[in-house]
Amino acid sequence: MLYRFANPEFLWLLLLLPLLALWMGRKGRAAAVQYPSVDTVRRLGTLRRTSAGAWLTTLRLLALAFVIIALARPQHGKSSTEVNASGIDMILAVDVSGSMQAMDYQRAGQAISRLEVVKEVVGKFVEARPNDRIGMVAFAGQPYLVSPLTLDHDWLLQNIERLQVGLSQDGTAIGSGLASSVNRLRGQVAKSKVIVLLTDGVNNTGKIAPLTAAEAAHALGVKVYTIAAGSEGPAPIPVTDEFGRRRIVTIPVDVDEKNLKTIADITGGRFYRATDTDSLRRIYAEIDRLEKTTQTMKKYENFRDLFAMALIPAFLLLGAELGLAHTRFRRLP
Repeated sequence: MLYRFANPEFLWLLLLLPLLALWMGRKGRAAAVQYPSVDTVRRLGTLRRTSAGAWLTTLRLLALAFVIIALARPQHGKSSTEVNASGIDMILAVDVSGSMQAMDYQRAGQAISRLEVVKEVVGKFVEARPNDRIGMVAFAGQPYLVSPLTLDHDWLLQNIERLQVGLSQDGTAIGSGLASSVNRLRGQVAKSKVIVLLTDGVNNTGKIAPLTAAEAAHALGVKVYTIAAGSEGPAPIPVTDEFGRRRIVTIPVDVDEKNLKTIADITGGRFYRATDTDSLRRIYAEIDRLEKTTQTMKKYENFRDLFAMALIPAFLLLGAELGLAHTRFRRLP
């Protein structure tokens, strides 16, 4: 059950009550007993002062406060929103081989590994698509499932953050990674099935050739966007020697752009080259724009007004004020 005010702007009037109380206080307390002449008051000067007028003013201000609350229309009831998914099922296939440790990307002017930048950019890509079912497959020497297709993106983002090099045997099994991703989309009835495959190397292991996996994707109606990550030429990679000392070495890193382009062409996707952090962000932003569908929202509400529950104490307080003013706190002419 939810509680809310239908017209909350009226609650600002409550701020005027302290000012009204201050004004009434300066004006003087409402008289409990009225006299036609000051001579009578002089004769009663030695009697104890009464606070009856203050009580009546307090009751009036409280009644006014409840009237203001009633004007704000307090309500309680149920509210539910039904979100229709976009109709897109998407698998993010990410290379986590050793070369993804290469520190040729930058963030805030500092060198950072390819994988750390990919995790950041992919995370924002996921956050921008709340109505897509998204899953993830990571691959090095062999693929493994990071997350099945899900709308629980908070859980997916947690798993993306845990990505690291070394969770699988080293190598770059692009074909196997793509085939595993295709298998996750097989049998789905989504309007659009998409794979975004990112790698920084050349297929050098695995049981399935990249183009064979691409043909399977095409047969199942899966579109594949391929991204070649990393700068061209040698890249700095941190290594640890046998004494546990960490140092940076520069080694050549090749990317199989030809096969990645062919995979994209076969499946109706596109090939991209991400040589730095900014280009990687632009690529995922473009894919986000290309794979958009209209979002449908249906909202259901069932609320009941409670303003009468605020008016009742207001009338009771006013009645009490009127009653006391004509009984114990009666004003005399």
